[in-house]
Amino acid sequence: MLQIGMQTRNIVYDDNPIQGFELLRNAGFSCADFSLNAYLDNKSLYKGECNKFFDQTEEKLEVFFAPHKEAAKQAGIRIHQMHMPYPILVPKVNSEINDYLWNVVAPKSLKICKFLDCKYIVIHGFKLARYLGSEELEWERTEEFLRFMAPLAKELGIVLCVENLYNSMGSHMAEGPCCDAGKTAERIDRLNEEYGAEVFGFCFDVGHANLVGLDIHEFIKTMGTRLKVLHIHDNDGVSDLHQIPYTFTKTRENKSSTDWEGFVKGLKEIGFQGVLNFEASPVVSAFPEVLKEDVLQFLVKIGNDFANRIQK
Repeated sequence: MLQIGMQTRNIVYDDNPIQGFELLRNAGFSCADFSLNAYLDNKSLYKGECNKFFDQTEEKLEVFFAPHKEAAKQAGIRIHQMHMPYPILVPKVNSEINDYLWNVVAPKSLKICKFLDCKYIVIHGFKLARYLGSEELEWERTEEFLRFMAPLAKELGIVLCVENLYNSMGSHMAEGPCCDAGKTAERIDRLNEEYGAEVFGFCFDVGHANLVGLDIHEFIKTMGTRLKVLHIHDNDGVSDLHQIPYTFTKTRENKSSTDWEGFVKGLKEIGFQGVLNFEASPVVSAFPEVLKEDVLQFLVKIGNDFANRIQK
């Protein structure tokens, strides 16, 4: 049976992590997507603001995250994946912030990933096409960063997973980094061959794919075994809402906004063996506290239905 995972944001808190991990376990999850990005907020970064959480030494960071590691173990939850803080490169801010993100935040994120016995870390590619003039030049900058991280990732046994993103163009959504499955697959293969190990993989974000109109079934088929982790969530095709699957419909006849049938079919055809991971923390905060466990249990039921159909 495929395992079901959930991101920890809005569920696991620093002052009492065991409570959150037990909540995940009691709801039926067996895996967690550790929200490392919660410690360096992306909205602040886009404003040119950067806290100094990652200034702590590696030893102090391990002490800080030790209660999370112990709580997950005690609750029987495996930290399967995590999200590196993003963006790692912010256009139009001072170089000091970008140097800090690149040289301090990113390497220490890998060290924390290793400390938490986590194999996969998701990285946002750089959204630079409109500044540099092409997707190819945008990728060159992303690849430069990936090459910077690759030796440490290989040493630690961590897989760096790039993710399909979107770009906001006023009130419109356009394809962002890694939305061309063929190009992305070729790039992952080329880099892995160069480093002689599976250092790179892919994170498929279903919600992002829906926003920009990707063919979800074909994208997953093209990505194949390169697909290591998932971000499962739903939206209305207009905004990145991170909601419960099947929440939004295109018509009064209840045709889903997101192609969940294509999602399941694609994962079945590639023989997906990873974790069905929900990146849906806004869902948890949207409901009253008394309903939090019910909401999580509902997500698990959806995950189990996906798993049954993928493995049928």
